[in-house]
Amino acid sequence: MSKPSELGSLKIGSYILLPVSDQPTGDPCKIVEYDTSKPGKHGAAKARIVGVGIFDGQKRPHVGPVSMQIHVPLINKKTGQIISITGSDIQVMDSESFETIDVELIDEEVEGKLEQGQDIEYWDVMGRTKIMRIKTS
Repeated sequence: MSKPSELGSLKIGSYILLPVSDQPTGDPCKIVEYDTSKPGKHGAAKARIVGVGIFDGQKRPHVGPVSMQIHVPLINKKTGQIISITGSDIQVMDSESFETIDVELIDEEVEGKLEQGQDIEYWDVMGRTKIMRIKTS
C-alpha cells in the first residue's frame, strides 16, 4: 500500500516507490541523494533523486518535475521475538498479535548478530517483510 505525494515535498531519508522493470508498482527505496534545479525558460523545476532499495540495496536514479505525483510506501514497523533460526529462514513471533511469520530478508546491520529469543524490529512493506534492527531492553 502507498499514498500519493509530490516529488518536491520529499527529502533525504524519505521513502519512495521507484519504478523497476519487473514490478508495475515500483520498489520501496530510501532517498540518499536529493537535488533540485531552478525553473528555466522552458519548464518547471526538476528534482533529481537517488534511492536505495530497502529489500535489494540497489541504487535507482530518478528525475522529474517537483510537482510530479509519486507514491510513498506505507511502512508498518512492528516488534517481535525470534523463535527459531534455520539457515537463512528466521521465524518471528509478533509481540502484539502473537502470530508467527517466516522472514528471509535481514538488514546488513544485524546480519550474523541474531540469536534465538532476541527482540527485534521488523518492517512490513507492501507485503514483504524485513528484519531491520535488534531491540535493546
